[in-house]
Amino acid sequence: MAASQQPYPFVAFNFSVELTRDGKVLCGAQFSECDGLEVTMDVKTIREGGNNDAQIRLAGPHSFGTLTLKRGMTAASDLWDWVSSSVNNPGQRLDARVVIYTADVAPKGARELARFELSGCLPQRMKAPSLNAKDGMVAVEELQVVYQSLKFVPKQQGGT
Repeated sequence: MAASQQPYPFVAFNFSVELTRDGKVLCGAQFSECDGLEVTMDVKTIREGGNNDAQIRLAGPHSFGTLTLKRGMTAASDLWDWVSSSVNNPGQRLDARVVIYTADVAPKGARELARFELSGCLPQRMKAPSLNAKDGMVAVEELQVVYQSLKFVPKQQGGT
């Protein structure tokens, strides 16, 4: 592979978060931080009697992290409505996409590099910022979302 074709690492500052219900985007908020895209596997270690210099590793159950979105900006009340309705109907779940874009800006604009797809999302915590007349804080300080599955989807080469 030529040096010009070497893949660059993804940038962590150009991303968007979309919360969807039945394929329709519910939330148009922007966030300055996104954390918690993780899966952890519980590995079981088995030792064989008499074999002191070897061990067997078995895959155990796995768990997913908690998506933490900080310092959000939105003019709509969709996030607050979702949290409120989840109190009355805890079975109501959303899906989410965290899309990573290139660092490009004008003239071509940013292009999608990859996305994380989360399913079975449920709000765990919603925190409003401290209200202070002299600060220009945004209306959503932190949203924590638990999810049932996580999938990484790289953008296909030659795609749009």
